[in-house]
Amino acid sequence: MATPKILVIEDDDLQYEIYEEALSQYQLIRATTGSQALEMLARNPPNLVILDHILSEGERGLDFLPEFKELVPFVPIIVVSGALEVHEQIQALQGPRRAHYCLPKPVDVHELKRTVVTALQECGEHEVVRQFEALERSRRVDALELFSRSTDRLSRQNRIREQVGNSLERPNISALAREFHVARRTIIRDLQELIRRGQLKPEVYPEWENPTAEDSLRP
Repeated sequence: MATPKILVIEDDDLQYEIYEEALSQYQLIRATTGSQALEMLARNPPNLVILDHILSEGERGLDFLPEFKELVPFVPIIVVSGALEVHEQIQALQGPRRAHYCLPKPVDVHELKRTVVTALQECGEHEVVRQFEALERSRRVDALELFSRSTDRLSRQNRIREQVGNSLERPNISALAREFHVARRTIIRDLQELIRRGQLKPEVYPEWENPTAEDSLRP
């Protein structure tokens, strides 16, 4: 079995050395800002993320949580910070785009190790499988449809990225909509997500505003 890979988003060198020593059995990679982490997540998703809140260049780790979860929804996130108020910790652990754990700094190394083991064993894809099995047991007839929609969207976005990623011309929205049998506004949202995740170049594909009324009326 491959060694689990952990992305540590931490700008403090001493703190990162603590992680290197405590988690030496794992493959660690490092980012010092949320923006850098987004690029790394898009290229090579890890098995787990450890996230500090106060980062380089004035960035705040929790501000990136929604984007992280949109990009890698099945990857568990552990927030480790000494700069969070209680209400901020609660907020980070609530909602669909949440962290799985919040640990205080200075971090207890033993608690960190236990939390990492639990997150790798119980969260992420394992958690999704359990939730899906629970839906099946409750005979939710829409469970498969919801799962299929999510899978179809990711598959469509990957195919769009492959088709237009190396082109110097603006994508033909109408042609893509016909090819994938979706509305123009759906293709526009796909392109916006790909640009935001760093999977398409923004200078080649300008950032669109919200779909226009005309787009919304198109089939």
